[in-house]
Amino acid sequence: MSMARAQTLHIPVWRSRLLIGLLLFWFLALVARSLYLQGLNNDFLREKGDARYSRVIQLTAHRGIITDRHGEPLAISTPVESLWASPSDVEITADKRRQLASLLEVPERDLRRKLAEDKREFVYLKRQLPPERAEQVMKLNVPGVFMQREYRRYYPAGEVTAHLVGFTGVDDNGREGLELAYQNWLGGKPGSRRVIKDRVGHIIEDVESIRAPQEGRPLALSIDRNLQYLAFRELSQAVEQHKAKAGAIVVLDARSGEVLAMANLPTFNPNNREKLNPAAMRNRAITDLYEPGSTMKPFTIAAALEVGKFSPDSQIQTAPGTLTIGPATIRDAHPEGTLSVAQVIQKSSNVGAAKIALTLDSAYMWKALHNVGIGSAPRSTYPGEAAGKLRPYQSWRPIEQATMSYGHGLSVSLLQLARAYTVFADDGELKPVSLLKLDEPAVGVQVFSPETAQAVRKMLETVTQPGGTAPRAQVVGYRVAGKTGTAHKLVNGEYAPNLYVASFVGMAPASNPRLVIAVMIDQPGDGDYYGGTVAAPVFSRVMAGALRMLGVPPDAPNNYFVPPESVPVVKEVV
Repeated sequence: MSMARAQTLHIPVWRSRLLIGLLLFWFLALVARSLYLQGLNNDFLREKGDARYSRVIQLTAHRGIITDRHGEPLAISTPVESLWASPSDVEITADKRRQLASLLEVPERDLRRKLAEDKREFVYLKRQLPPERAEQVMKLNVPGVFMQREYRRYYPAGEVTAHLVGFTGVDDNGREGLELAYQNWLGGKPGSRRVIKDRVGHIIEDVESIRAPQEGRPLALSIDRNLQYLAFRELSQAVEQHKAKAGAIVVLDARSGEVLAMANLPTFNPNNREKLNPAAMRNRAITDLYEPGSTMKPFTIAAALEVGKFSPDSQIQTAPGTLTIGPATIRDAHPEGTLSVAQVIQKSSNVGAAKIALTLDSAYMWKALHNVGIGSAPRSTYPGEAAGKLRPYQSWRPIEQATMSYGHGLSVSLLQLARAYTVFADDGELKPVSLLKLDEPAVGVQVFSPETAQAVRKMLETVTQPGGTAPRAQVVGYRVAGKTGTAHKLVNGEYAPNLYVASFVGMAPASNPRLVIAVMIDQPGDGDYYGGTVAAPVFSRVMAGALRMLGVPPDAPNNYFVPPESVPVVKEVV
């Protein structure tokens, strides 16, 4: 009995009370913490919950459609899906990672690197996948991989309108051409909404709309898609036939100043934007400059007629076909004797044009060229348009004034030159150009008197007739007026003896011009380089097709057309 009492344990009262006190303390601490987090400061738990399940989804704005003047689509947006991941949430096996890399068509090592960036909450795995491919990816049920709706731009006319329309980047923002120029108009503004997603990306609750997307607006261009195809086809044929380095063509509505067609070569496919050649992406008709050669002579003649120094019948002595000014000598490709002012245009006499220019005050001649847009950007809204070069008249030497009369010593873009010729097509009024469809014809600026413009237009008509430099510019059933240019190319500041730019600018019907077309063939390489034989035929075919498409009535008698093959070529080189 005494031994049993000795084996009984006696726990001090203070130890049991201490244990109960500690348990009660921890219980109260947990209650206080719970009250603090859930009642007083619940931001922490909400942030953690949101980070795992709440997502703010960007709602891409639908980009506005681009159409031609008749509503035919030139740029449309098609829905695509982009795949992205939250690396910290991704749970993926090696086998599924290989399947995912195969579906996304990316190297597995690149995919592994992206998914290893666990400090990032968002990383794109692949942009702009076809919807059916994206669905295959989502069927893998990889936690942390999500799908996002976007839009990809598609260009139905492809390379035919590539330079003018331009293209967008992977983010659907304009990168080139009118897509870039009118980004704010076309792009709209994206929206966003907050949703709750499960771990495989399925939306289980739409919480709230943060901002509604603002859709892009449609844009109607001035071009006619049928005329564009015609111009591109004929230009392509000429560049290939003459083995040229490049070419460009501009078709203007002479009454409104709208650009009905504009094509360039070389070109590119805007629907395949992975490997683009910057040289092929240049819109040469707007951004590239060249010396226009003899296509500038009509402006020299117009300035002389306007000031009253000459009339179309005034006689100019061009024999012996050369004109020496200081150490330089100006030459005609085919020496003539005494020519009228009209024949200076028809025969494209450099000596005659230079002699006329030297009778003009340099300030007046500069103003005449400046007033038709030489040296000033045409304000077409196209990104990177060139202004050309026209030096201040105060620095002109006599030889410079003489050579500028036939297009050397100044530079223009093809669009500038086409616009300048509207002064002859529209009775002395210079039209502003527009790449957008106009509701009403634009109001121009009167540069020359109607009498002067009509007189020069009549001279330009003789260029396409026997004895002129461009009988191959004729169009059956229509009177055609225009001017050739065959200019040596500038290479490293010097004129290359065997490299040329062949050009032709003209209008029809000459009795009441409806269209102005400018053609430039850069560096033809088959041995034929005259503007009248290389560029004029392109003009003729495009003008003939365009007049028929527009339903313009003929203005020439049946016997007006002279087969070009029966007329000898009148050479012209400056």
